[in-house]
Amino acid sequence: MNNKTYPWHQPYWQHLTAYVEQQRIPQALLINGIAGLGKQQLAKQFAQYLICTDKQEQTYCGQCASCKLFTAATHPDFIQLEPIEPSVVIRIDEVRQLLTRLSLKPQYSGHRVVVITPADTMNINAANAFLKCLEEPPERTTFLLLTEHTQALPATIRSRCQKLLILPPDINKSVHWLQEQGVSEHQQLLLQLAQGAPLKALAYVQENILAQRESCFDEWQKVSLAKACPVQIAEKWHKLPATHLIQWLISWTEDIIKCHFQVAKGQVLNVDVEKHLRGLSERLDINRLFDFYSLLLKDTYRINRQLNKQLLFEELLITWSQTTVNK
Repeated sequence: MNNKTYPWHQPYWQHLTAYVEQQRIPQALLINGIAGLGKQQLAKQFAQYLICTDKQEQTYCGQCASCKLFTAATHPDFIQLEPIEPSVVIRIDEVRQLLTRLSLKPQYSGHRVVVITPADTMNINAANAFLKCLEEPPERTTFLLLTEHTQALPATIRSRCQKLLILPPDINKSVHWLQEQGVSEHQQLLLQLAQGAPLKALAYVQENILAQRESCFDEWQKVSLAKACPVQIAEKWHKLPATHLIQWLISWTEDIIKCHFQVAKGQVLNVDVEKHLRGLSERLDINRLFDFYSLLLKDTYRINRQLNKQLLFEELLITWSQTTVNK
């Protein structure tokens, strides 16, 4: 295995290379896992392994013509399909262009690999067009579909893929890895906030996410106490990383629900603000809180598709302000 790969990929890499060794390379492989586990790097390395013409023991050589073209991002038999900015979805025109390329034979003697990421961003027309390709697959071609939301893909596509689920590594191993990257404090809190994903935890450090989260939590509390205007806070929040914000809101809300039902202390995820969360749990309406939580879950899918994020946060914060009205 290439030494640039993350250590927690080792068992998955052995699983992938076994496909080649046993001559049962899948036509389509769905790689699923939360963000921050390195799915894309793992997929690219497997693609290079498939394309390499001089494979070593469980690794690609890095020296053959195919490997050199791959490293230079010019290999004609490696194709990536992803949303074209500013769009956040993969459209049917992009899938049609892919199908046109796939109608030709691979230019080299090895495999052709198509990486689709995030696969769940294909709109319905694009997904239907891609499904036809899976039903009549081109020769010597493997599709690697990457996603964080397997259920967002049509069942007809999922059923035609083999599955590989990438799980967060052991917490102690992740802490050790973060320390090796120079993260000297708050490793466990960072990993808790990142759902155990080491790369996301490292990104939180690099982007000063902990400070942003602390500020947003303070503003969220003020809205609940009618000490801040939801519309004004939404105007500020829409300029911040929206995905992070939604994840924080979901996490805080889940912890408040746990506190309301008096779960054991160790079950609360956001331990650094647990005292405040327990205080909120004592002064809100639980039924309205569940309504707010349902809206949050819907917004995990809307957030990357709704262009006006300020309106989305206004709706959320107004609902939150109503949720926390004392009865």
